[in-house]
Amino acid sequence: MKLPFLNQTSERELRKPAPASIPKLESLQVAAQYKGARMGGDFFEFIAVGPSRLVFVIMDIAGKRDEAMHIAAAVQEKFRKAAIEMFSAEEVNEAEAASDLNILLNRTVLEAAGGVRCAPAFLGSFDENLGTLTYVNSGHTSALVREAGGTTELKATGVPLGLFSHAVTDAQLWVLQPGSTLLLASKGLIESKKAFQKEYGFKRLVSVVKEAQFATPAELCMQVLGDVEKYTHNADPENDVTTVALMRTAAVQSAMASAGSSR
Repeated sequence: MKLPFLNQTSERELRKPAPASIPKLESLQVAAQYKGARMGGDFFEFIAVGPSRLVFVIMDIAGKRDEAMHIAAAVQEKFRKAAIEMFSAEEVNEAEAASDLNILLNRTVLEAAGGVRCAPAFLGSFDENLGTLTYVNSGHTSALVREAGGTTELKATGVPLGLFSHAVTDAQLWVLQPGSTLLLASKGLIESKKAFQKEYGFKRLVSVVKEAQFATPAELCMQVLGDVEKYTHNADPENDVTTVALMRTAAVQSAMASAGSSR
């Protein structure tokens, strides 16, 4: 069944989001990597709000790629404008702003899709001055925080975007210690498999993140994607396989040291 917006526009006119740019903060490194050609609805975007705050979102929009990217373009446009408006004041209630932005993006998905469209999403705001991550996990794969004391899951606390027009999910708070790293992986990565093998699975991802030795978030992304290729024997993925990682620096070597101490 065609979506309502396809009744008024040809496939040639379906929009696509602009390439995401990764802002640079003084004490935060950011990386985003994916495996193979894009074929699904994975989408991510980052925007620096002022000199010390990064607002970001990663989303997995269900459906064919062209249709999903049309929705992602609408989300990107709304996100870029609204993130600055909601987080740019000198004193921001980040939990309230994150929840409000999440509600806005939910409605944007519904409007762009012309109806229900499942779109698990992880929305976050990192305050460099405080080292705090304010986030809303709407049905997305759990984020993993790797720090000196171990690895912690930031689990979903609400339903995916694009399902209910009045869904509200409260924001959560996590402090990223110097040297700690946040990793987000798409559903397509978790479900990766070769022939009739079992899916790659979240447990294996957790194990790789716990044991990885890395100095940058890009290196962690590369190790995770490399392990997926090893598990699937480099088979062509059936969906997007995406990783996004954020590392709070100032003690970069602690990320490598924690691997040894956890064994």
